[in-house]
Amino acid sequence: MLFSNIRVVLFDLDGTLLDSAPDLGAAANKVLQDKGLPQLPLERYRPVAGAGARGLLGEAFGIGPDHEDFPNLREAFFGHYEANIAALTSAFEGVEPMIAELNRRGIVWGVVTNKAHRFTAPLIRSFAFFSTAAVVISGDTTPHAKPHPEPVLEALRRLQVPASSCIYVGDDERDIQAGQAAGTATVAATYGYLGQKSDFLAWKADAQINQPLELLQLLD
Repeated sequence: MLFSNIRVVLFDLDGTLLDSAPDLGAAANKVLQDKGLPQLPLERYRPVAGAGARGLLGEAFGIGPDHEDFPNLREAFFGHYEANIAALTSAFEGVEPMIAELNRRGIVWGVVTNKAHRFTAPLIRSFAFFSTAAVVISGDTTPHAKPHPEPVLEALRRLQVPASSCIYVGDDERDIQAGQAAGTATVAATYGYLGQKSDFLAWKADAQINQPLELLQLLD
C-alpha cells in the first residue's frame, strides 16, 4: 500500500534502526562468564534481543524477572552493556540511506524506544545520522512504555503533528500495538528481532518491510 500525506516517520530503535544484538548478547555472556558458566552463541540471543534484560537473561540463565537472582543479574548485565554499548552495534544495511532520503524529502523522523534514557543517549551519540532526528523518546521518558500509546503520543506532541500524518515502524508486536493505539499508521520491520515464532501478519500492521529502504516505496 501507499501512504499519503505523511509528514513524520517514527522508528523503534533496537531491531529496527540498529542491530544492537551483538553488544546485548556480549553483555549477557559477560554475566555468564562472571558466574563461571559457558557463554552462548549470538544466534541464541538475537531473537530475544528486543526484550531487553528480561529476554537476554532469560535466554542465558533460564529465569524470569520474578526470580530472586534476577535483580542482581540485571544490574550486572546493565553495567557490562553500558561499558560497551556501541562496540559491536551497527545500523542495519539501508538505514542510513533511508534516513538521508527522508531528510531530502523533508519528512521529519524520530525514535520511540523502550530502551531507558541511560542507554539510549550514549548509543545514539555513537551514530552520526541520529543528529537529524527531530525527537527521541526513551522507555522512561513517559510513565508508560510500549505497547502503551503514551510514548508515541508524546513524540507527536513534541513535534506538534497529528497521528494521521505519522507512520510508526517497529520490529515487535508492542510497536505495532502502540502505534495503532496512538492512531498512527504502522509498519512491521520484518528484518529485525522478530524471532522464529513471531507471526507478524497477526499484528495487523498496515504494511511490512523486509529491509529499511522498502519504506521509501510506501511513501506517496
